[in-house]
Amino acid sequence: MKRLIFGSFVAAIVAGFALPAAARTTVDFYVNVAPPAPYYEPVPVARPGWAWAPGYWDWRAHRHHWIAGHWVRARPGYMYASPHWHASGGRWYLDHGGYRVARDSDRDGVPDYRDRYAYNPYRY
Repeated sequence: MKRLIFGSFVAAIVAGFALPAAARTTVDFYVNVAPPAPYYEPVPVARPGWAWAPGYWDWRAHRHHWIAGHWVRARPGYMYASPHWHASGGRWYLDHGGYRVARDSDRDGVPDYRDRYAYNPYRY
């Protein structure tokens, strides 16, 4: 009986470690229905230490569902990319967004992906 209880205890611990890894898994899929036009949401006044994540259409229960904008904690050295839909071959794919590394090689305040001259040695 003690072996059965001990074995059940060990199995529960192992299953507890495996659950967070499975919970973080996201599934990418395509939808044949284009998302509706986004709702207009006024952007609130900036809060120190927080970034505004604008609202977007998510796919839930076989239809588009509006997710309202909300605050997310800011991460220094990263930029927040909001979720958005891409069209590909008549189907739609949702890029869930999130934080991405913001590189600024010439330190002019403009991230490299938006900077026309990312390695400009002559800053103004």
